[in-house]
Amino acid sequence: MFTGIVTDLGEIRELDQRGDLRARIGTSYDTAGIDIGASIACNGCCLTVIALGDDWFDVEISAESVSKTNIGADSGNSGWVVGRRINLERALKVGDELGGHIVSGHVDGVAKIIEIRDEGDSTRITFQAPAEFARFIAPKGSVALNGTSLTVNEVEGDTFGINLIPHTKQVTTWGQVAEGDLINLEIDTLARYVARLNEFPAS
Repeated sequence: MFTGIVTDLGEIRELDQRGDLRARIGTSYDTAGIDIGASIACNGCCLTVIALGDDWFDVEISAESVSKTNIGADSGNSGWVVGRRINLERALKVGDELGGHIVSGHVDGVAKIIEIRDEGDSTRITFQAPAEFARFIAPKGSVALNGTSLTVNEVEGDTFGINLIPHTKQVTTWGQVAEGDLINLEIDTLARYVARLNEFPAS
């Protein structure tokens, strides 16, 4: 489990397609405190550490994960390439502060940025969600976008908007996004269960 609070900006150092995709990610985390098999959210994708160095870790990414996320090259400017920065978060420990919302690291699909505009010091970004997930997104609800816990401001059909303060843009990759980018979307787990319960009549 994660909270959607980004704690490091990683860098893609190597990509190697060997059946599954293997990636080497540079980090400022103390890798001596990371175990082989640990889970790290990489742009919102929960990935397993399979090798470690002084300032890097390796992960293996299945074809299924690539197809559901913006990792693949067919994601255009959003796809993983060597040199790209990505949002990182270590797995939640018992007793940690829950500053965002409960995030599983299981990306549901990708949302497309359709508008970016400045509003004072903040930035408003409008997204188009995959049609099958739009019903799970509600005003003042939470979503995880590229691993960042964010609050939904408004919803209209399959589009929704969020507001970014300058701090968020400085400590995450949100300062480098552009219109047309594809962003990893994980809907709120609570919204998923509420929708599921509503499919059954009360007994």
